[in-house]
Amino acid sequence: MAVAIVLLTTALLIVVGLLAAAGAGKLARMDGATYPAALTRAATAFATVVTLAATVTAALAALFT
Repeated sequence: MAVAIVLLTTALLIVVGLLAAAGAGKLARMDGATYPAALTRAATAFATVVTLAATVTAALAALFT
């Protein structure tokens, strides 16, 4: 059961990260950024979402242990 929860949470995290990256890339292109700049902003947004999730997970693990 715990493995299923971890896998579903990981899948949800990846989907949210990809949605944030797509939104950041689209907004960058609408703002007039070049494709490499938009891709950089999208990658930064994805990395930020993953880093935030890891930080929250570490904080919750420390809190409940």
